[in-house]
Parts: sequence; structure tokens; C-alpha cells
Amino acid sequence: MYEPIRTKSVHSTMAGTPSDFPHRTREEELDIQLAGHLAALLAVTDELRALTPSTDLDAAATRLAEQVARLRDGRTPVRASLTAVQEPAALHERAHALAGRALVVAASRADTAAAILAAERMDAHAAATALTTAG
Repeated sequence: MYEPIRTKSVHSTMAGTPSDFPHRTREEELDIQLAGHLAALLAVTDELRALTPSTDLDAAATRLAEQVARLRDGRTPVRASLTAVQEPAALHERAHALAGRALVVAASRADTAAAILAAERMDAHAAATALTTAG
């Protein structure tokens, strides 16, 4: 009823040959994802620092930059400059979402330092969002 397969499978022919492009491990992929989420959170934190300077945001930016550099083998992250004036409430909501994404990746990667930092930033941005929307 069905015609037999006459050619070898692509998967079986490629299984014995070395690949011509590098593959990353799951841990390397998670490192890249986590560094990206933390770098995005750092950019939003820098924007918030420009709008509403505080020592808490300064300390958070320093810790975020350290974590990104650690995940990127010592390469320091690019720091954001204030591009457009946005509402602090919107920035806090965005930062809360980014910290949540970073927390998920840090937890799956079992990176305690990054997970603690992300959870702290989620709490701080949730509190700041509540203050800006209430007042």
C-alpha cells in the first residue's frame, strides 16, 4: 500500500559525521538568555535612575552589571542612556516583567545569585508600581 523509502534518512547519514557548525549546550543557552534578560533589566534600571535617582536603583544597577559581566565571561554590559522620557510607572512595570523572566531562567539554570537579585528587583518594582499608581 505504501511505497518503501528508497533513500537513506538524513538523520542517519548525518549521525556519524561531525557537524560543521558549533552547537551550544543547554547551560550555555540559558546563560545567554539570562544575560540578555538581566541586560534588558539593567537598561530599564538606568532609565529609571535618570528619571528618579535613588541609591536603591544605583545599587541594583551595579549588581545587575556585575551579574551580566559574570554571565558574559567578564565583558561589561552596554549601559543605556535616557532616550525618551517615559512614565516611571510604565518603566517599573516593564522592569517587573523583565525581572520575572530573568527569575524563571535563573531558577531553571540553578543560579542562586541571579535568582535572588531578580526576585529582589521584582519586589522593588512591584512596590514602586503600587506607589506610583496609588499616588
